[in-house]
Amino acid sequence: MPRYIGNRSADYRPNDEFYTPAWVFERLGLVFDIDVAAPVGGVSWIPAKSHYSKADDGLTQQWQGNVFMNPPFSESKLWVKKFIAHKQGVALLPASKARWFIELWQQFDGMVWLPYDTKFIYQHQTTNGIFMPTGLFAFGSENVEALRRLELGKVR
Repeated sequence: MPRYIGNRSADYRPNDEFYTPAWVFERLGLVFDIDVAAPVGGVSWIPAKSHYSKADDGLTQQWQGNVFMNPPFSESKLWVKKFIAHKQGVALLPASKARWFIELWQQFDGMVWLPYDTKFIYQHQTTNGIFMPTGLFAFGSENVEALRRLELGKVR
């Protein structure tokens, strides 16, 4: 699981705390207005002007501008619903049989799968892969173009 994936609820699971590797942001070449699901203090390599941490409860905050979202994978539904409504940003999410995934699949402007062997940062120190396919989903033409800069294959 990527970047910060465990954030806002009473069901918070410590194993949800994985961070997106820096190379993703280097290749995207974007600066986000806000990282909506960040750990307290943010992540130094995520180019976001501001962030919402667990204490801020990003789900209840108003999202503005171009957002980066790597929500708790254990509770993605509400995050994805808000991301779809916002329609401006990049989200890192797992493939899923869940209804939220089908809704996102039918609406995103662009997406690309991350390599199967992507290593995510766990608790700011160790790296580890995850067992499920993970992709970047984008709304907005600038964000879709950024997915192409990743050069990971066909952007759908």
